[in-house]
Amino acid sequence: MRRFHTARVFLISVVHLCHDIYSSFLAPLLPLLIDKLGFSYSLAGLLPLAQRLPSLLNPFIGIVADRAGIRYLIIAAPAITAVSMSLLGMASSYGVLVILLLIMGIGSAFWHVPAPVMVKKVSGGQVGKGMSIYMVGGEAARTLGPIAILTAVSVWGLEGTYRLIPVGFLASLALWLSVKDLQIGIHHPPQDVAQTTKTFTPFFLVIAALLLFRACAKTAMTLFLPTFLTHQGSTLWSAGISLSILQAAGAAGTLVAGWLSDRIGKNRVLYMTTFAGPVAVSLFLLSTGVLRVVFLIFSGIALFAATPVLLALVQEKGQERPAFMNGIFMTINFIVSSLIAVFVGLLGDHFGLNTAFWISGLLSIAAIPFVWLLARLS
Repeated sequence: MRRFHTARVFLISVVHLCHDIYSSFLAPLLPLLIDKLGFSYSLAGLLPLAQRLPSLLNPFIGIVADRAGIRYLIIAAPAITAVSMSLLGMASSYGVLVILLLIMGIGSAFWHVPAPVMVKKVSGGQVGKGMSIYMVGGEAARTLGPIAILTAVSVWGLEGTYRLIPVGFLASLALWLSVKDLQIGIHHPPQDVAQTTKTFTPFFLVIAALLLFRACAKTAMTLFLPTFLTHQGSTLWSAGISLSILQAAGAAGTLVAGWLSDRIGKNRVLYMTTFAGPVAVSLFLLSTGVLRVVFLIFSGIALFAATPVLLALVQEKGQERPAFMNGIFMTINFIVSSLIAVFVGLLGDHFGLNTAFWISGLLSIAAIPFVWLLARLS
């Protein structure tokens, strides 16, 4: 399938949009959930860990996908995520909140591991373009997610957001109608898994280090931005809109980065965005008014642009086992982001969120040497 199948690529991107709208509900709801249930920043930082803990299953999901295909689990994922995330406002305790996020994490794992493989299948020789369109769905979701959930809270109250569930089922239905005949599985003998893991261990160790340091600024901005701004005097709506602006800029960054990587090279794009990220975040923290909005936009572009480039690199490396390779990548990405979320939460409890943001931004600079190492391995 070497032709670029525009309709299928866009449909997968739209379902990605729907799925990730639900998965982006946590950050804008966090100030309300902290007030309702009375937990600390450190416990708040643990919530993404619960959300991403099922990502430990990603390599195993990848193995199953490569051998037999799991498109029915992919189809169910938007519905699973819709149910769990729409019930967050009804959580009666921190424990219930954790359980809902664990369920959401299972749905997210079923979606995010095989979906890029589907995109690769229908993108022909334009994988960078296909991954960018796919990632735009996810980043646009995080733009629309805060608006959607805050609108729902305004209309129905915090405990009335369960009314958003049916849209997730419609997304699952649309995906079933489009990809029920798409084969994403490739049959491999069991020993290929061990050989693939051994071969690409250096590659993934560098990827892990790169993601670890890049996640410092990105996690601080995406998880704690509404809480940071409300504590500085912004309204909940203003803080939510700021998060949407950040995510909208991220969507633009992912689209441009994938397109650009097909033309000037993936490593050059990684260098540019890795350097620009901490600079943009620092300028955001130093600025006020209109300039703060401008640097918020630059932060979104720089912090999110690397993801489609890294996805394309992983898919190019893993020609024989694309879902397994993507499963390893997503596991690393989710675990690293979760650990950094806890780290930023601890910094916020001990030094305040302003200092936590500064430390996170400065630590992101350490990602630059690993871009150089990745270029040598690519």
